[in-house]
Amino acid sequence: MKQRLAAAIVVTVVAAAIGGAAYGARASESDALVFAKARISLTQAIAIAEQSVGGKAAKAGFEHTNQKRTYEVAIVKDGKVMDVRVDADTGNVISSSDDDDDWEGN
Repeated sequence: MKQRLAAAIVVTVVAAAIGGAAYGARASESDALVFAKARISLTQAIAIAEQSVGGKAAKAGFEHTNQKRTYEVAIVKDGKVMDVRVDADTGNVISSSDDDDDWEGN
């Protein structure tokens, strides 16, 4: 089940990255190319986030801002949702916090 969720998330993120790149490519690199260069895979980031807070992943996404590549993973634990940010190059957990916005309805 965890593998199916991870596979579904990978497909969603890649499709979003490619769609985003097609919609408006950045001057330097498209999001899809930046995503492909990440040293840590989405599946690895999900596992890191789950271990970090001891819950189950419900949603994950890739972000590229200011030359920083990160994954944001929504983790469900004890009936609460937490956002965990994982560095896509090192695998380090950058932050974890309660998710009050539930990813703004996404």
